[in-house]
Amino acid sequence: MSQTSLPYEQNVDACLEEKIGQGGLSRTAYEAALKEAEGALAWLREAYEKKSLALLHLPERKDDLEPLRAAAAKLLDNTTDLFVLGTGGSSLGAQALAQLTSWGTQGHVQKGPRIFFLDNLDARTMQAAISSCDLRTTRFLVVSKSGGTVETSIQTLAAMTAIEKAGGGKYMKHHFVVLTEPAQAGKANPLRALAEKYGFATLEHDTGVGGRYSVLTNVGLLPAHILGLDIEAVRAGAGEVLAPILAGKPAAEVAPAIGAALSLALQREKGANLSVFMAYADRLERFLAWHAQLWAESLGKSGHGTTPVRAIGPVDQHSQLQLYLGGPKDKMYSVFLTETAGEGLEVAEGFANEPAFASLAGHHIGDLVDAEARATVDTLIRNGRPVRTFKMKTLCERTLGALLMHFMLETIIAGKMLGIDPFDQPAVEEGKILAKKYLAEMK
Repeated sequence: MSQTSLPYEQNVDACLEEKIGQGGLSRTAYEAALKEAEGALAWLREAYEKKSLALLHLPERKDDLEPLRAAAAKLLDNTTDLFVLGTGGSSLGAQALAQLTSWGTQGHVQKGPRIFFLDNLDARTMQAAISSCDLRTTRFLVVSKSGGTVETSIQTLAAMTAIEKAGGGKYMKHHFVVLTEPAQAGKANPLRALAEKYGFATLEHDTGVGGRYSVLTNVGLLPAHILGLDIEAVRAGAGEVLAPILAGKPAAEVAPAIGAALSLALQREKGANLSVFMAYADRLERFLAWHAQLWAESLGKSGHGTTPVRAIGPVDQHSQLQLYLGGPKDKMYSVFLTETAGEGLEVAEGFANEPAFASLAGHHIGDLVDAEARATVDTLIRNGRPVRTFKMKTLCERTLGALLMHFMLETIIAGKMLGIDPFDQPAVEEGKILAKKYLAEMK
């Protein structure tokens, strides 16, 4: 069972008992879960018609692209270094898109300004990055939906302080663009107030799209555009995944519904409480981080949820595969495969004369990656582990846009099947309150 009309091919055959034996899901449980998913699909169609879920209209949206491009031009004007300040959903989606350019991978040489995503608050990391820049030609894109994210706030104020100390205080407004919600009656937005006080250019964060679902808005697309990516192709790919739902296709023909049904049914019937996502491409490493937040924060409520685990191949074959094959059978595996055969540097015949090297003679690095990826999938299957695969001919803007929409929809469908709200995160607030208390005590 696979969907081949999309930019990727999802295959779930190796998750079923009839394919892998006792470790797989029974046909009865799978079909029952698909039937259960129909209600979630109906909810999505109704939300689209009523325009009550802005995410569903992003693939067709055009009106926000001109302001986005104007903000990009400002951020790139006489710029050597650009910092994106934001955490979690305000940054991870943009990083996932950025890696299409190989940003963040070893040896990547970037054209244009250096781009830093300071998504994790670390005192030394930010200080070292700022110290390496000429602050006269450094710009900051500040992203926070609410305008009150404390990590982003302290980064912004610290960056302003650094510019002031460097003698650039009177030019402060030229260094910052702020992406946050518009002013709303009765709702404080400290970041917007700061932007207005200092004359920073602003962009509107869609009030109807939460941070971890915002990758298809200007939150993800502005940095992608700055890096030279085709952002309209990203949205087009997303639209292809949504189309079968809007067309009224049954759950068995909707890729995200299949994934949601499979995940929940495997947890219920086989105790698959961990969801391992393994990608055979460095360019998908940030995509895995984006998905981990999306899945965990959206579904980990009222005792529900499966734990996302990230892995990159082939390196994590050496660090995790032993556990997957010899450890407890409590996991579902999703493996992402790109066509790498024939890619990369080649081994000349003359350098592979040693018997241990003979099998590498005449091969490209991509040949070994391809062989190891297929071997991992087949080994998991032979050991009765449930594996779904995503195969991609090309890892491009259209493909990644489709994957991003797939997993946002898969998450929403799973949430609706569980009877929980996939858009809130109530358990996160307690830690925020305590952190503010401890910070105040330091004075």
